[in-house]
Amino acid sequence: MVHYNPEGTSPVIPGAVARIERRLPYPGEILVRQGSRVEPEDIVARTLKPAPPQVINVARLLGISPAEVYRSMRREKGNKVNAGQVLARSPGLVGRSCLAPVSGMIVDIDGETGYVTIAPDPVEHVLQATVRGVVMEIQPYMGVVIETLAAQAYGAFGVGEERSGVLRLLALEPSDVVRAEQIDARSAYAILICGASISAAALRRAVAEQVRGIIVGGIEERELREFLGWNGLASWRVGRHSWQWPDPRVSAGSRLTLVVTEGFGVRPMNQATFELLSAQDRQEALIDGHTSLRQPLRRPRVVVPLTRSSAQMDPPRPELRPGATVRLLDAAHLGQTANVRALSTGPRRVGPGVRAPAVEVLTDDGPLWLPRTCVEVLS
Repeated sequence: MVHYNPEGTSPVIPGAVARIERRLPYPGEILVRQGSRVEPEDIVARTLKPAPPQVINVARLLGISPAEVYRSMRREKGNKVNAGQVLARSPGLVGRSCLAPVSGMIVDIDGETGYVTIAPDPVEHVLQATVRGVVMEIQPYMGVVIETLAAQAYGAFGVGEERSGVLRLLALEPSDVVRAEQIDARSAYAILICGASISAAALRRAVAEQVRGIIVGGIEERELREFLGWNGLASWRVGRHSWQWPDPRVSAGSRLTLVVTEGFGVRPMNQATFELLSAQDRQEALIDGHTSLRQPLRRPRVVVPLTRSSAQMDPPRPELRPGATVRLLDAAHLGQTANVRALSTGPRRVGPGVRAPAVEVLTDDGPLWLPRTCVEVLS
């Protein structure tokens, strides 16, 4: 997988101000003020989330005709009903009963089909801060923006929502492949720093041990499909001009958050990312797997709040220059690091019939010319 970072932000930021937006799915109540300090478990907003209507085939359950449903109902349209209460009962001494499956309001009784529709009571949805920081912006009725001084590492792609946890180093080297038996009860509620790859079996073990997140260099496509249950051809589409994940509303929700730093396959995590994360072992962190390759662009990331006063106040904008250390993004060298030798002064031939601004890098196999969009500056 090749990814493109047109914004020029380094994938490894030792210290800068991170902005974390927390939004409600529906308008609700904001519980904090601008300038408030928050901890990861603090609730910053809440709302009532509507549940899908429940449609019950009362005629079939009672063994009566649809026309008899009205007479069998023990609650009228517009009435409130509690879960487990008798909703309808067929006539006779030994008549059958139909119980309400949920608490809510009866919104429809259809005498032609025998169906009864209940609108369930809305469920309270709370929004946690997920990170330690300061509330810098209030979005009325919708959410907040939290800022914190943090180390940050961006990945190639990810799966899963924002979750907080404590970083736990599981791989000794970026090239290590994590095995299922390495994940035990000590990993509960942690974000695991892994190496070059991880299997579906290890991911399932992580779910069983209540792991909150996984950071890994690469993952085989078949292993990710097996873990998420995305086995059909319609699960995702990969093409020359488009690439997208399954719609999260119809796919099986991930039970932990996964951030892949390099791409598909067995790919050692780049040394700069591995060193940054391993240096923060046992520290509280936020992991976010949301990925968008279309506008607005969004890359998955790991945010580790810092307490050091020396942390930089502005995200660095590394310059592509001779001597810079870069990560290669082309399919043949994805994830490798190299040093820049030279920059082209104009478009240069970089493939059959392809001319583009290019950069010469020195790899372990020798010098190589690549399009500038296929390198990402680390330092």
